[in-house]
Amino acid sequence: MNPLDITRAAISNTFRSKTRTALTVTAIVIGAFTLTITSAIGTGVSTYIDNQISSVAAPDSLSITKASDAAPGSQSAPAPYDPDSAVVGGGFEGDGSEFSSGILTAADVDAIADVDGVLEVNPILRLDPLYIEHDGTGKYELAINVNIQMINPDLAAGTPMPEGGNHVLLTSAYLESLGFPDAESAVGQPVSIGIADHSGEIHEREATISGVQNETLFDSGIGLNQTLSDALREAQAIGSPADTEVGFFLATARFDPGIGEEALSALKADLAELGYNAMTAADQIGIFQSIIGGIIGVLNAFAVIALIAAGFGIVNTLLMSVQERTREIGLMKAMGMGGGRIYTLFSVEAVFIGLLGSVIGALGAMGAGAVANVILAETVIADLQGLEVLVFAPIPMITVVLLVMGIAFLAGTIPARRAARQNPITALRYE
Repeated sequence: MNPLDITRAAISNTFRSKTRTALTVTAIVIGAFTLTITSAIGTGVSTYIDNQISSVAAPDSLSITKASDAAPGSQSAPAPYDPDSAVVGGGFEGDGSEFSSGILTAADVDAIADVDGVLEVNPILRLDPLYIEHDGTGKYELAINVNIQMINPDLAAGTPMPEGGNHVLLTSAYLESLGFPDAESAVGQPVSIGIADHSGEIHEREATISGVQNETLFDSGIGLNQTLSDALREAQAIGSPADTEVGFFLATARFDPGIGEEALSALKADLAELGYNAMTAADQIGIFQSIIGGIIGVLNAFAVIALIAAGFGIVNTLLMSVQERTREIGLMKAMGMGGGRIYTLFSVEAVFIGLLGSVIGALGAMGAGAVANVILAETVIADLQGLEVLVFAPIPMITVVLLVMGIAFLAGTIPARRAARQNPITALRYE
Protein backbone atom coordinates (compact mmCIF):
# COMPACT_ATOMS: atom_id res chain seq x y z
CA MET A 1 0.00 0.00 0.00
CA ASN A 2 1.31 3.42 -0.97
CA PRO A 3 0.86 6.47 1.33
CA LEU A 4 -2.30 7.55 -0.49
CA ASP A 5 -3.89 4.11 -0.10
CA ILE A 6 -2.96 4.04 3.58
CA THR A 7 -4.59 7.47 4.08
CA ARG A 8 -7.77 6.41 2.30
CA ALA A 9 -7.96 3.17 4.28
CA ALA A 10 -7.35 5.02 7.57
CA ILE A 11 -10.16 7.52 6.88
CA SER A 12 -12.52 4.71 5.86
CA ASN A 13 -11.67 2.66 8.96
CA THR A 14 -12.29 5.67 11.21
CA PHE A 15 -15.98 5.61 10.35
CA ARG A 16 -16.51 1.87 10.82
CA SER A 17 -17.82 2.52 14.31
CA LYS A 18 -19.51 5.88 13.87
CA THR A 19 -20.85 6.19 17.41
CA ARG A 20 -17.52 5.43 19.08
CA THR A 21 -15.65 7.76 16.74
CA ALA A 22 -18.24 10.51 17.21
CA LEU A 23 -17.87 10.38 21.00
CA THR A 24 -14.07 10.52 20.76
CA VAL A 25 -14.20 13.41 18.29
CA THR A 26 -16.64 15.26 20.56
CA ALA A 27 -14.15 15.08 23.43
CA ILE A 28 -11.45 16.48 21.17
CA VAL A 29 -13.79 19.21 19.92
CA ILE A 30 -14.35 20.43 23.49
CA GLY A 31 -10.62 20.69 24.16
CA ALA A 32 -9.83 22.28 20.79
CA PHE A 33 -12.73 24.73 21.18
CA THR A 34 -11.50 25.84 24.61
CA LEU A 35 -7.88 26.13 23.49
CA THR A 36 -8.86 28.14 20.40
CA ILE A 37 -11.02 30.51 22.46
CA THR A 38 -8.31 31.14 25.07
CA SER A 39 -5.72 31.63 22.33
CA ALA A 40 -8.01 34.15 20.61
CA ILE A 41 -8.54 36.03 23.88
CA GLY A 42 -4.80 36.20 24.44
CA THR A 43 -4.22 37.47 20.91
CA GLY A 44 -7.02 40.04 21.09
CA VAL A 45 -6.10 41.51 24.45
CA SER A 46 -2.35 41.48 23.73
CA THR A 47 -2.93 43.28 20.44
CA TYR A 48 -5.04 45.91 22.19
CA ILE A 49 -2.41 46.44 24.90
CA ASP A 50 0.38 46.72 22.33
CA ASN A 51 -1.66 49.33 20.45
CA GLN A 52 -2.22 51.24 23.67
CA ILE A 53 1.49 51.26 24.49
CA SER A 54 2.47 52.36 20.99
CA SER A 55 -0.03 55.24 21.07
CA VAL A 56 1.14 56.78 24.35
CA ALA A 57 4.50 58.14 25.45
CA ALA A 58 7.53 58.13 23.23
CA PRO A 59 10.06 55.35 23.87
CA ASP A 60 12.54 57.93 25.21
CA SER A 61 10.20 59.42 27.82
CA LEU A 62 9.82 58.83 31.54
CA SER A 63 6.86 60.02 33.59
CA ILE A 64 8.14 61.12 36.99
CA THR A 65 6.14 61.73 40.16
CA LYS A 66 6.85 61.71 43.88
CA ALA A 67 4.28 59.05 44.60
CA SER A 68 1.52 57.27 42.73
CA ASP A 69 -1.39 55.51 44.39
CA ALA A 70 -3.85 55.64 41.53
CA ALA A 71 -4.07 52.56 39.34
CA PRO A 72 -4.68 52.90 35.62
CA GLY A 73 -8.02 51.74 34.36
CA SER A 74 -11.05 52.57 32.32
CA GLN A 75 -12.73 55.89 33.04
CA SER A 76 -16.26 56.28 34.34
CA ALA A 77 -18.67 59.10 33.48
CA PRO A 78 -17.80 62.50 35.01
CA ALA A 79 -19.34 63.46 38.35
CA PRO A 80 -21.59 66.52 38.59
CA TYR A 81 -19.76 69.65 39.67
CA ASP A 82 -19.95 70.39 43.42
CA PRO A 83 -19.05 74.03 44.25
CA ASP A 84 -18.38 73.17 47.91
CA SER A 85 -15.58 70.74 47.05
CA ALA A 86 -13.80 72.99 44.55
CA VAL A 87 -10.07 73.66 44.77
CA VAL A 88 -9.25 77.31 44.17
CA GLY A 89 -6.21 79.36 43.50
CA GLY A 90 -3.83 76.77 42.12
CA GLY A 91 -1.48 76.99 45.12
CA PHE A 92 -0.96 74.31 47.74
CA GLU A 93 0.14 73.89 51.30
CA GLY A 94 2.35 71.22 52.82
CA ASP A 95 3.99 68.57 50.66
CA GLY A 96 1.05 67.88 48.39
CA SER A 97 0.22 64.59 50.10
CA GLU A 98 -3.48 65.33 49.74
CA PHE A 99 -3.13 64.53 46.04
CA SER A 100 -2.80 61.08 44.51
CA SER A 101 0.73 62.11 43.47
CA GLY A 102 2.99 64.28 45.60
CA ILE A 103 3.54 67.75 44.18
CA LEU A 104 6.91 68.39 42.56
CA THR A 105 8.63 71.69 43.33
CA ALA A 106 11.22 73.64 41.36
CA ALA A 107 13.90 72.05 43.57
CA ASP A 108 12.62 68.60 42.59
CA VAL A 109 12.85 69.50 38.91
CA ASP A 110 16.46 70.62 39.37
CA ALA A 111 17.31 67.41 41.24
CA ILE A 112 15.82 65.28 38.44
CA ALA A 113 17.71 67.24 35.79
CA ASP A 114 21.00 66.54 37.61
CA VAL A 115 20.56 62.75 37.45
CA ASP A 116 23.01 61.12 35.06
CA GLY A 117 21.20 59.98 31.92
CA VAL A 118 18.43 62.59 32.00
CA LEU A 119 18.69 64.77 28.90
CA GLU A 120 15.73 67.10 29.48
CA VAL A 121 13.05 67.68 32.13
CA ASN A 122 9.67 69.17 31.31
CA PRO A 123 7.61 69.96 34.44
CA ILE A 124 3.85 70.11 33.99
CA LEU A 125 2.12 72.80 36.03
CA ARG A 126 -0.90 71.74 38.04
CA LEU A 127 -4.22 73.05 36.79
CA ASP A 128 -7.40 72.80 38.86
CA PRO A 129 -10.32 73.60 36.52
CA LEU A 130 -13.64 73.27 38.31
CA TYR A 131 -16.10 72.20 35.65
CA ILE A 132 -16.95 71.85 31.99
CA GLU A 133 -20.32 72.75 30.50
CA HIS A 134 -21.97 72.72 27.09
CA ASP A 135 -25.06 74.73 26.17
CA GLY A 136 -26.55 74.76 29.67
CA THR A 137 -26.71 70.95 29.99
CA GLY A 138 -25.11 71.12 33.43
CA LYS A 139 -21.66 71.55 34.94
CA TYR A 140 -19.47 68.46 35.32
CA GLU A 141 -16.11 67.92 36.95
CA LEU A 142 -13.30 67.34 34.52
CA ALA A 143 -10.05 65.45 34.70
CA ILE A 144 -7.16 66.86 32.70
CA ASN A 145 -4.90 64.55 30.72
CA VAL A 146 -1.55 66.13 31.55
CA ASN A 147 0.22 63.89 29.02
CA ILE A 148 -1.90 64.96 26.08
CA GLN A 149 0.99 66.71 24.33
CA MET A 150 3.05 63.49 24.47
CA ILE A 151 0.60 61.05 22.90
CA ASN A 152 -1.07 60.22 19.63
CA PRO A 153 -4.71 60.03 20.75
CA ASP A 154 -6.94 57.25 19.46
CA LEU A 155 -9.65 59.42 17.93
CA ALA A 156 -13.27 58.35 17.60
CA ALA A 157 -14.04 61.55 15.68
CA GLY A 158 -12.47 64.87 14.81
CA THR A 159 -8.81 65.79 14.63
CA PRO A 160 -5.92 66.36 17.07
CA MET A 161 -5.91 69.78 18.71
CA PRO A 162 -4.48 72.69 16.69
CA GLU A 163 -1.95 74.95 18.37
CA GLY A 164 -3.83 78.22 17.97
CA GLY A 165 -7.11 79.09 19.71
CA ASN A 166 -8.71 77.37 22.67
CA HIS A 167 -9.34 73.70 21.87
CA VAL A 168 -10.18 70.61 23.91
CA LEU A 169 -10.07 66.92 23.17
CA LEU A 170 -12.93 65.14 24.92
CA THR A 171 -13.08 61.50 25.92
CA SER A 172 -16.16 59.46 25.06
CA ALA A 173 -17.08 59.28 28.76
CA TYR A 174 -18.18 62.93 28.62
CA LEU A 175 -20.44 62.71 25.58
CA GLU A 176 -23.69 61.68 27.26
CA SER A 177 -23.20 64.02 30.24
CA LEU A 178 -22.64 67.02 27.99
CA GLY A 179 -25.65 66.19 25.83
CA PHE A 180 -23.99 64.74 22.73
CA PRO A 181 -25.57 61.65 21.14
CA ASP A 182 -22.31 60.53 19.55
CA ALA A 183 -18.71 61.57 18.95
CA GLU A 184 -19.32 63.12 15.55
CA SER A 185 -21.95 65.52 16.88
CA ALA A 186 -19.53 66.86 19.51
CA VAL A 187 -16.81 67.92 17.06
CA GLY A 188 -16.74 71.70 16.55
CA GLN A 189 -19.13 72.44 19.44
CA PRO A 190 -18.30 75.07 22.10
CA VAL A 191 -17.79 74.29 25.78
CA SER A 192 -17.16 76.46 28.82
CA ILE A 193 -14.47 75.61 31.36
CA GLY A 194 -14.63 77.19 34.79
CA ILE A 195 -11.60 77.78 36.98
CA ALA A 196 -11.20 79.67 40.24
CA ASP A 197 -8.50 82.23 41.00
CA HIS A 198 -6.72 82.54 44.32
CA SER A 199 -9.58 84.49 45.90
CA GLY A 200 -12.18 81.96 44.81
CA GLU A 201 -13.72 83.99 41.99
CA ILE A 202 -14.68 81.76 39.09
CA HIS A 203 -13.53 82.60 35.58
CA GLU A 204 -14.84 80.88 32.47
CA ARG A 205 -12.91 80.27 29.30
CA GLU A 206 -14.61 79.23 26.07
CA ALA A 207 -13.13 76.45 23.96
CA THR A 208 -13.99 74.37 20.90
CA ILE A 209 -14.09 70.57 20.81
CA SER A 210 -11.59 69.54 18.15
CA GLY A 211 -12.08 65.82 18.58
CA VAL A 212 -13.20 62.93 20.79
CA GLN A 213 -10.78 60.22 21.89
CA ASN A 214 -11.65 56.63 22.63
CA GLU A 215 -11.22 55.30 26.14
CA THR A 216 -7.92 53.54 26.81
CA LEU A 217 -6.35 51.44 29.52
CA PHE A 218 -4.25 54.40 30.58
CA ASP A 219 -5.38 57.14 32.89
CA SER A 220 -7.04 59.59 30.57
CA GLY A 221 -8.99 62.82 30.69
CA ILE A 222 -9.80 65.88 28.67
CA GLY A 223 -6.92 67.21 26.65
CA LEU A 224 -6.18 70.95 26.50
CA ASN A 225 -4.04 72.57 23.85
CA GLN A 226 -1.23 74.88 24.96
CA THR A 227 -3.17 78.08 24.27
CA LEU A 228 -6.09 77.00 26.46
CA SER A 229 -3.77 75.71 29.18
CA ASP A 230 -2.00 79.07 29.32
CA ALA A 231 -5.33 80.94 29.48
CA LEU A 232 -6.58 78.80 32.36
CA ARG A 233 -3.27 79.07 34.19
CA GLU A 234 -3.36 82.85 33.96
CA ALA A 235 -6.90 82.92 35.33
CA GLN A 236 -5.95 80.55 38.14
CA ALA A 237 -2.97 82.70 39.15
CA ILE A 238 -5.02 85.91 39.55
CA GLY A 239 -4.61 87.23 43.10
CA SER A 240 -1.87 84.77 44.05
CA PRO A 241 0.69 86.08 46.55
CA ALA A 242 4.16 86.58 45.18
CA ASP A 243 5.56 83.88 47.48
CA THR A 244 3.04 81.18 46.48
CA GLU A 245 4.92 77.96 45.78
CA VAL A 246 4.55 76.70 42.22
CA GLY A 247 3.50 73.07 42.14
CA PHE A 248 4.04 70.62 39.31
CA PHE A 249 1.69 67.68 38.91
CA LEU A 250 4.42 65.61 37.28
CA ALA A 251 7.47 65.94 35.11
CA THR A 252 8.52 64.19 31.96
CA ALA A 253 12.17 63.37 31.44
CA ARG A 254 13.82 62.53 28.15
CA PHE A 255 16.65 60.03 27.89
CA ASP A 256 18.65 58.48 25.09
CA PRO A 257 16.39 55.71 23.67
CA GLY A 258 19.48 53.72 22.70
CA ILE A 259 20.88 53.34 26.22
CA GLY A 260 19.55 49.80 26.63
CA GLU A 261 17.47 48.11 29.31
CA GLU A 262 20.30 47.84 31.84
CA ALA A 263 21.14 51.54 31.71
CA LEU A 264 17.45 52.46 31.80
CA SER A 265 16.96 50.34 34.93
CA ALA A 266 19.94 52.09 36.51
CA LEU A 267 18.43 55.48 35.65
CA LYS A 268 15.13 54.50 37.29
CA ALA A 269 17.02 53.27 40.35
CA ASP A 270 18.90 56.55 40.67
CA LEU A 271 15.62 58.47 40.55
CA ALA A 272 14.05 56.08 43.08
CA GLU A 273 16.91 56.77 45.52
CA LEU A 274 15.97 60.44 45.33
CA GLY A 275 12.33 59.63 46.12
CA TYR A 276 10.81 59.73 42.63
CA ASN A 277 8.81 57.15 40.72
CA ALA A 278 9.87 56.93 37.07
CA MET A 279 7.92 54.85 34.57
CA THR A 280 7.78 54.40 30.84
CA ALA A 281 4.47 53.74 29.11
CA ALA A 282 5.29 50.01 29.00
CA ASP A 283 5.91 50.04 32.78
CA GLN A 284 2.56 51.69 33.44
CA ILE A 285 0.64 48.97 31.69
CA GLY A 286 2.93 46.03 32.45
CA ILE A 287 0.69 44.86 35.29
CA PHE A 288 -2.16 44.33 32.83
CA GLN A 289 0.03 42.15 30.64
CA SER A 290 1.16 40.05 33.60
CA ILE A 291 -2.36 39.48 34.92
CA ILE A 292 -3.82 38.70 31.50
CA GLY A 293 -0.92 36.39 30.66
CA GLY A 294 -1.48 34.46 33.90
CA ILE A 295 -5.22 34.10 33.29
CA ILE A 296 -4.70 32.93 29.71
CA GLY A 297 -2.09 30.44 30.92
CA VAL A 298 -4.50 28.92 33.44
CA LEU A 299 -7.27 28.66 30.85
CA ASN A 300 -4.88 27.03 28.38
CA ALA A 301 -3.88 24.53 31.04
CA PHE A 302 -7.52 23.48 31.48
CA ALA A 303 -7.87 23.14 27.71
CA VAL A 304 -4.78 20.93 27.51
CA ILE A 305 -6.14 18.76 30.34
CA ALA A 306 -9.34 18.32 28.33
CA LEU A 307 -7.27 17.32 25.29
CA ILE A 308 -5.27 14.81 27.32
CA ALA A 309 -8.54 13.30 28.52
CA ALA A 310 -9.65 13.14 24.89
CA GLY A 311 -6.36 11.39 24.12
CA PHE A 312 -7.39 8.51 26.36
CA GLY A 313 -10.56 8.32 24.33
CA ILE A 314 -8.45 7.91 21.20
CA VAL A 315 -6.46 5.14 22.88
CA ASN A 316 -9.67 3.35 23.81
CA THR A 317 -11.19 3.80 20.34
CA LEU A 318 -8.14 2.46 18.53
CA LEU A 319 -7.56 -0.40 20.97
CA MET A 320 -11.11 -1.54 20.36
CA SER A 321 -10.53 -1.15 16.63
CA VAL A 322 -7.37 -3.29 16.82
CA GLN A 323 -9.23 -6.00 18.71
CA GLU A 324 -12.15 -6.00 16.27
CA ARG A 325 -9.82 -6.13 13.27
CA THR A 326 -7.41 -8.76 14.55
CA ARG A 327 -8.17 -11.23 11.76
CA GLU A 328 -7.95 -8.40 9.21
CA ILE A 329 -4.50 -7.44 10.54
CA GLY A 330 -3.40 -11.06 10.32
CA LEU A 331 -4.61 -11.27 6.73
CA MET A 332 -2.73 -8.07 5.79
CA LYS A 333 0.46 -9.47 7.30
CA ALA A 334 -0.05 -12.82 5.58
CA MET A 335 -0.29 -10.96 2.27
CA GLY A 336 3.07 -9.33 2.90
CA MET A 337 2.17 -6.02 4.55
CA GLY A 338 4.90 -5.14 7.03
CA GLY A 339 4.51 -4.08 10.64
CA GLY A 340 5.69 -0.57 9.79
CA ARG A 341 2.84 0.02 7.36
CA ILE A 342 0.28 -1.36 9.80
CA TYR A 343 1.71 0.95 12.47
CA THR A 344 1.39 3.86 10.00
CA LEU A 345 -2.20 2.88 9.16
CA PHE A 346 -3.37 3.09 12.77
CA SER A 347 -1.27 6.20 13.43
CA VAL A 348 -2.94 7.95 10.49
CA GLU A 349 -6.34 6.96 11.91
CA ALA A 350 -5.40 8.62 15.21
CA VAL A 351 -4.12 11.76 13.50
CA PHE A 352 -7.25 11.96 11.33
CA ILE A 353 -9.46 11.79 14.44
CA GLY A 354 -7.37 14.61 15.95
CA LEU A 355 -7.61 16.65 12.75
CA LEU A 356 -11.36 16.16 12.54
CA GLY A 357 -11.94 17.19 16.15
CA SER A 358 -9.55 20.16 16.07
CA VAL A 359 -10.99 21.62 12.87
CA ILE A 360 -14.57 21.29 14.12
CA GLY A 361 -13.56 22.79 17.48
CA ALA A 362 -11.68 25.68 15.86
CA LEU A 363 -14.51 26.51 13.46
CA GLY A 364 -17.01 26.34 16.32
CA ALA A 365 -14.81 28.68 18.36
CA MET A 366 -14.65 31.16 15.48
CA GLY A 367 -18.43 31.18 15.17
CA ALA A 368 -18.95 31.58 18.92
CA GLY A 369 -16.22 34.22 19.06
CA ALA A 370 -17.80 36.32 16.32
CA VAL A 371 -21.09 36.38 18.25
CA ALA A 372 -19.30 37.06 21.55
CA ASN A 373 -17.36 40.00 20.07
CA VAL A 374 -20.57 41.69 18.97
CA ILE A 375 -22.24 41.19 22.35
CA LEU A 376 -19.18 42.33 24.35
CA ALA A 377 -18.65 45.38 22.15
CA GLU A 378 -22.19 46.53 22.89
CA THR A 379 -22.16 45.76 26.62
CA VAL A 380 -19.16 44.96 28.84
CA ILE A 381 -16.41 46.69 26.82
CA ALA A 382 -18.50 49.41 25.22
CA ASP A 383 -16.24 52.05 26.83
CA LEU A 384 -13.03 50.53 25.47
CA GLN A 385 -13.23 51.38 21.82
CA GLY A 386 -10.83 49.47 19.62
CA LEU A 387 -10.78 46.40 21.85
CA GLU A 388 -11.73 43.18 20.09
CA VAL A 389 -11.60 40.54 22.79
CA LEU A 390 -11.32 37.49 20.54
CA VAL A 391 -8.96 37.71 17.58
CA PHE A 392 -8.52 34.50 15.60
CA ALA A 393 -5.09 34.90 14.05
CA PRO A 394 -4.02 32.23 11.51
CA ILE A 395 -0.76 31.15 13.18
CA PRO A 396 -2.24 30.49 16.68
CA MET A 397 -5.15 28.57 15.13
CA ILE A 398 -2.81 26.43 13.01
CA THR A 399 -0.74 25.84 16.14
CA VAL A 400 -3.83 24.60 17.99
CA VAL A 401 -4.71 22.19 15.17
CA LEU A 402 -1.14 20.85 15.01
CA LEU A 403 -1.01 20.50 18.80
CA VAL A 404 -4.21 18.49 18.86
CA MET A 405 -2.99 16.29 15.99
CA GLY A 406 0.27 15.75 17.88
CA ILE A 407 -1.59 14.67 21.02
CA ALA A 408 -3.75 12.37 18.89
CA PHE A 409 -0.64 10.83 17.31
CA LEU A 410 0.90 10.17 20.71
CA ALA A 411 -2.37 8.69 21.94
CA GLY A 412 -2.47 6.37 18.93
CA THR A 413 1.05 5.08 19.48
CA ILE A 414 0.09 2.26 21.87
CA PRO A 415 -2.72 0.81 19.71
CA ALA A 416 -0.60 1.19 16.57
CA ARG A 417 2.33 -0.69 18.10
CA ARG A 418 0.00 -3.40 19.34
CA ALA A 419 -1.41 -3.83 15.84
CA ALA A 420 2.05 -3.85 14.26
CA ARG A 421 3.26 -6.61 16.60
CA GLN A 422 0.38 -8.98 15.90
CA ASN A 423 1.48 -12.49 15.00
CA PRO A 424 -0.20 -13.22 11.65
CA ILE A 425 -0.88 -16.90 12.43
CA THR A 426 -2.40 -16.09 15.83
CA ALA A 427 -4.35 -13.20 14.35
CA LEU A 428 -5.86 -15.40 11.61
CA ARG A 429 -7.06 -17.85 14.25
CA TYR A 430 -8.73 -15.08 16.32
CA GLU A 431 -12.48 -15.41 16.59
